[in-house]
Amino acid sequence: MAYKNDRNYRRSIKIALFITALFFIVEVAGGLFSGSLALLSDAGHMFSDLLALILSFGAMTLALQLPTKSRTYGYHRGEIFAAFVNSLLLIGVSIGILWEAYHRLLNPAPVQGGLMLIVAITGLAANLYIIYLLHGSHNLNVKSAFLHVVGDTVSSVGVIVAAVWIIFTGQVIADPILSGIIAVLILISAARIFWETIIILLQFTPQSVDFDAVIADMISVDGVKGVHNVHLWSLCSEINVLDAHVYSCESDMSKNTLIKEEIKERLKKYRILHSTLEFECDECRDCALVAPIHDNSE
Repeated sequence: MAYKNDRNYRRSIKIALFITALFFIVEVAGGLFSGSLALLSDAGHMFSDLLALILSFGAMTLALQLPTKSRTYGYHRGEIFAAFVNSLLLIGVSIGILWEAYHRLLNPAPVQGGLMLIVAITGLAANLYIIYLLHGSHNLNVKSAFLHVVGDTVSSVGVIVAAVWIIFTGQVIADPILSGIIAVLILISAARIFWETIIILLQFTPQSVDFDAVIADMISVDGVKGVHNVHLWSLCSEINVLDAHVYSCESDMSKNTLIKEEIKERLKKYRILHSTLEFECDECRDCALVAPIHDNSE
């Protein structure tokens, strides 16, 4: 399956921004006139979508800036920071919805089911189109914005169901119950994004990369007797970085160059696009060993 590049996603996010801003206003108005907490909750979720898209667009724009002497990696981490802020916003929104839903359960308020239904259907249509625009990206920043919208789409479906229920039964308690369910969905997606960004910010080994497989691929290169002092982390969701000491006794620099090129080529399948390899003939005694020495000559 072919994926759109970041420039195409920037255009998609701009379109999504306009649609989300428009329907956020529609849902707020609809929620106020209908008296529906679920609709206002969905509007709150859509507002977090709007912030997510603004941050995502800004981060992707910054990431296009070339590295400088003072910022040698450029602005790729801006994507992760945006996703981190988005996750915190989602957590705040979900807590607010849960609190209000609790009070509505204790003191049910009248709700106009018909207006609630019309606005919810309109919001659902907008969310489905935005999902179409943003689907398929491996970029964590775009993915976080996408998950915002997916969660909002699920909540829109719930609002429609609640509106139909209220129209036919008159039981307005469905409104705060649904609001609580929406809040839990928001919280789950927020926790997932939050953890993924923490892994990158703390420079843990990427979850999508098998560390042992990376080491095995490096060691299997002809001329490599072992690797150690290996550090593997993510610069952003699409670029992994590695530095390591390569144990090789090749005295011919041209052969070491060929070994290095082969290792770098093998690392590409792990999306390791930046690697720094230090070649040694003797084991580095003062380095913390991450991968033990393996002798290929055996």
